[in-house]
Amino acid sequence: MHDRYKLILGSGAALGAAGAAALPAQAQTMNVTVNIPRLSVAEYHRPYVAIWLEKEGAAPRTLSVWYDVDKAKGEGTKWLRDVRQWWRVSGRSMSFPADGVSGATRAPGDQKIAFTAGRGPLGQLAAGNYTLVVEAAREVGGRELVRLPFAWPPKPGAVVRGKGNSELGAISLGFGK
Repeated sequence: MHDRYKLILGSGAALGAAGAAALPAQAQTMNVTVNIPRLSVAEYHRPYVAIWLEKEGAAPRTLSVWYDVDKAKGEGTKWLRDVRQWWRVSGRSMSFPADGVSGATRAPGDQKIAFTAGRGPLGQLAAGNYTLVVEAAREVGGRELVRLPFAWPPKPGAVVRGKGNSELGAISLGFGK
Protein backbone atom coordinates (compact mmCIF):
# COMPACT_ATOMS: atom_id res chain seq x y z
CA MET A 1 0.00 0.00 0.00
CA HIS A 2 1.29 3.43 -0.87
CA ASP A 3 0.58 6.66 0.97
CA ARG A 4 -0.34 9.11 -1.81
CA TYR A 5 -2.11 12.37 -2.26
CA LYS A 6 -5.46 11.16 -3.47
CA LEU A 7 -9.08 11.20 -2.23
CA ILE A 8 -12.16 9.53 -0.89
CA LEU A 9 -15.14 10.48 1.16
CA GLY A 10 -17.88 8.78 3.10
CA SER A 11 -21.58 8.54 3.70
CA GLY A 12 -23.68 11.59 3.03
CA ALA A 13 -26.23 13.63 4.82
CA ALA A 14 -29.47 14.60 3.14
CA LEU A 15 -31.02 17.99 3.75
CA GLY A 16 -34.75 18.55 3.83
CA ALA A 17 -36.30 21.73 2.43
CA ALA A 18 -36.48 23.27 5.91
CA GLY A 19 -32.82 22.45 6.63
CA ALA A 20 -31.67 23.87 3.30
CA ALA A 21 -33.59 27.09 3.91
CA ALA A 22 -31.87 27.53 7.28
CA LEU A 23 -28.37 27.39 5.75
CA PRO A 24 -26.61 30.57 4.71
CA ALA A 25 -26.77 31.41 1.00
CA GLN A 26 -23.01 30.73 0.74
CA ALA A 27 -23.08 27.18 2.17
CA GLN A 28 -20.36 25.07 0.56
CA THR A 29 -20.96 21.47 -0.44
CA MET A 30 -18.37 18.72 -0.90
CA ASN A 31 -19.54 16.26 -3.55
CA VAL A 32 -17.57 13.04 -3.52
CA THR A 33 -17.61 10.09 -5.88
CA VAL A 34 -15.69 7.00 -4.83
CA ASN A 35 -15.31 4.02 -7.11
CA ILE A 36 -15.04 0.65 -5.41
CA PRO A 37 -13.51 -1.61 -8.06
CA ARG A 38 -14.98 -4.97 -8.97
CA LEU A 39 -12.20 -7.44 -8.20
CA SER A 40 -11.90 -10.90 -9.72
CA VAL A 41 -10.86 -12.91 -6.70
CA ALA A 42 -11.93 -16.30 -5.34
CA GLU A 43 -13.34 -14.90 -2.10
CA TYR A 44 -14.65 -11.33 -2.38
CA HIS A 45 -15.72 -9.28 0.64
CA ARG A 46 -16.87 -5.68 0.46
CA PRO A 47 -14.27 -3.35 1.96
CA TYR A 48 -14.61 -1.50 5.24
CA VAL A 49 -13.98 2.18 4.47
CA ALA A 50 -13.25 5.16 6.73
CA ILE A 51 -13.24 8.76 5.50
CA TRP A 52 -11.93 11.61 7.59
CA LEU A 53 -10.49 15.12 7.49
CA GLU A 54 -7.14 16.16 8.88
CA LYS A 55 -5.92 19.69 9.55
CA GLU A 56 -2.63 20.49 11.23
CA GLY A 57 -3.20 21.45 14.83
CA ALA A 58 -6.77 20.11 14.93
CA ALA A 59 -8.31 16.80 15.93
CA PRO A 60 -9.17 14.50 12.99
CA ARG A 61 -12.84 14.61 11.99
CA THR A 62 -14.47 11.31 10.92
CA LEU A 63 -16.97 11.91 8.12
CA SER A 64 -18.04 8.37 7.31
CA VAL A 65 -17.37 4.74 8.20
CA TRP A 66 -18.71 1.89 6.07
CA TYR A 67 -18.78 -1.47 7.83
CA ASP A 68 -21.02 -4.50 8.41
CA VAL A 69 -23.59 -2.68 10.55
CA ASP A 70 -26.08 -5.58 10.41
CA LYS A 71 -23.98 -8.20 12.19
CA ALA A 72 -25.62 -9.51 15.35
CA LYS A 73 -24.48 -8.02 18.68
CA GLY A 74 -22.34 -5.40 16.91
CA GLU A 75 -19.85 -8.03 15.69
CA GLY A 76 -19.10 -5.92 12.59
CA THR A 77 -17.33 -3.32 14.72
CA LYS A 78 -14.60 -5.71 15.88
CA TRP A 79 -13.04 -5.61 12.40
CA LEU A 80 -12.95 -1.80 12.26
CA ARG A 81 -9.44 -1.87 13.76
CA ASP A 82 -8.28 -3.37 10.43
CA VAL A 83 -8.80 0.11 8.96
CA ARG A 84 -5.54 0.84 10.76
CA GLN A 85 -4.66 4.49 10.16
CA TRP A 86 -8.20 5.71 10.86
CA TRP A 87 -8.45 3.46 13.92
CA ARG A 88 -5.29 4.98 15.39
CA VAL A 89 -6.22 8.62 14.80
CA SER A 90 -9.94 8.53 15.54
CA GLY A 91 -11.79 5.22 15.45
CA ARG A 92 -10.80 3.69 18.75
CA SER A 93 -12.30 6.62 20.66
CA MET A 94 -15.69 6.44 18.90
CA SER A 95 -18.90 4.62 19.91
CA PHE A 96 -20.77 2.70 17.21
CA PRO A 97 -23.07 3.01 15.48
CA ALA A 98 -22.25 6.72 15.19
CA ASP A 99 -25.25 8.81 14.13
CA GLY A 100 -24.76 10.37 10.70
CA VAL A 101 -21.37 8.66 10.25
CA SER A 102 -21.93 4.87 10.29
CA GLY A 103 -23.15 3.15 7.17
CA ALA A 104 -23.21 -0.24 5.50
CA THR A 105 -20.40 -1.48 3.28
CA ARG A 106 -20.83 -0.51 -0.37
CA ALA A 107 -21.01 -2.66 -3.48
CA PRO A 108 -18.53 -2.28 -6.35
CA GLY A 109 -19.23 0.76 -8.53
CA ASP A 110 -19.45 4.52 -8.08
CA GLN A 111 -20.61 5.70 -4.67
CA LYS A 112 -21.75 9.34 -4.49
CA ILE A 113 -21.78 11.27 -1.25
CA ALA A 114 -22.43 14.92 -0.42
CA PHE A 115 -21.50 16.88 2.70
CA THR A 116 -22.73 20.41 3.41
CA ALA A 117 -20.71 22.79 5.57
CA GLY A 118 -22.42 23.56 8.84
CA ARG A 119 -24.41 20.30 8.79
CA GLY A 120 -23.79 16.69 9.75
CA PRO A 121 -20.28 15.33 10.24
CA LEU A 122 -18.64 18.05 8.14
CA GLY A 123 -19.79 20.76 10.53
CA GLN A 124 -18.12 24.17 10.48
CA LEU A 125 -14.68 24.28 8.91
CA ALA A 126 -12.25 27.09 9.63
CA ALA A 127 -10.33 28.45 6.66
CA GLY A 128 -7.12 26.57 6.02
CA ASN A 129 -5.43 23.61 4.40
CA TYR A 130 -7.02 20.19 4.92
CA THR A 131 -6.43 16.64 3.81
CA LEU A 132 -9.30 14.33 3.01
CA VAL A 133 -8.22 10.78 3.83
CA VAL A 134 -9.93 7.58 2.72
CA GLU A 135 -8.82 4.17 3.86
CA ALA A 136 -10.19 0.81 2.72
CA ALA A 137 -9.47 -2.65 4.14
CA ARG A 138 -10.96 -5.90 2.90
CA GLU A 139 -11.12 -9.31 4.54
CA VAL A 140 -8.96 -11.78 2.59
CA GLY A 141 -7.81 -8.78 0.59
CA GLY A 142 -5.76 -5.66 0.68
CA ARG A 143 -5.60 -2.31 2.35
CA GLU A 144 -5.23 1.10 0.74
CA LEU A 145 -4.98 4.68 1.96
CA VAL A 146 -5.57 7.71 -0.27
CA ARG A 147 -4.89 11.33 0.74
CA LEU A 148 -6.18 14.42 -1.03
CA PRO A 149 -5.08 17.87 0.11
CA PHE A 150 -7.37 20.86 -0.49
CA ALA A 151 -7.90 24.41 0.76
CA TRP A 152 -11.06 25.59 2.56
CA PRO A 153 -13.04 27.53 1.57
CA PRO A 154 -12.76 26.13 -1.94
CA LYS A 155 -13.58 27.89 -5.18
CA PRO A 156 -17.08 26.89 -6.33
CA GLY A 157 -16.84 24.45 -9.20
CA ALA A 158 -13.34 23.28 -8.28
CA VAL A 159 -12.72 19.55 -8.77
CA VAL A 160 -9.92 17.37 -7.44
CA ARG A 161 -9.37 13.89 -8.85
CA GLY A 162 -7.43 10.91 -7.60
CA LYS A 163 -7.17 7.17 -8.08
CA GLY A 164 -6.31 4.21 -5.92
CA ASN A 165 -4.41 1.17 -7.15
CA SER A 166 -6.30 -1.83 -5.77
CA GLU A 167 -9.02 -1.44 -3.14
CA LEU A 168 -10.05 2.04 -4.34
CA GLY A 169 -10.69 3.18 -7.91
CA ALA A 170 -11.23 6.66 -9.39
CA ILE A 171 -12.23 9.33 -6.89
CA SER A 172 -13.43 12.87 -7.43
CA LEU A 173 -14.09 15.70 -5.00
CA GLY A 174 -16.10 18.64 -6.28
CA PHE A 175 -17.12 21.81 -4.51
CA GLY A 176 -20.28 23.79 -5.04
CA LYS A 177 -22.84 25.96 -3.34
